[in-house]
Amino acid sequence: QVQFVESGGGLVQAGGSLRLSCAASGGTVSGYGIGWYRQAQGNQRERVAAIGSNGTPTYADSAKGRFTISRDNAKNTVYLQMTRLEPGDTGVYYCNHILRIYPWGQGTQVTVSS
Repeated sequence: QVQFVESGGGLVQAGGSLRLSCAASGGTVSGYGIGWYRQAQGNQRERVAAIGSNGTPTYADSAKGRFTISRDNAKNTVYLQMTRLEPGDTGVYYCNHILRIYPWGQGTQVTVSS
């Protein structure tokens, strides 16, 4: 079964940047759409970006113009480049199939200070 390991989070000031990585194991994800999801404290998990098997990206309105999702199928890895970070971007970031069919990883914490 596919498993995900997220990394790259941290504490940054508003306006800063981070690059998150989502490494998949237990199977190839190159043929699937993969999303990045954010869960802020007390809130439901929401998708902020997704990338199709053909590389086509989609973004939540809050991420448009600031986040870039990409994938390296040779490495079985999906990335999320986040720029111009805002305090509202704070949360734990997870990746998963766009239908959320695989077990959730541990996520990576992103904290943006004002």
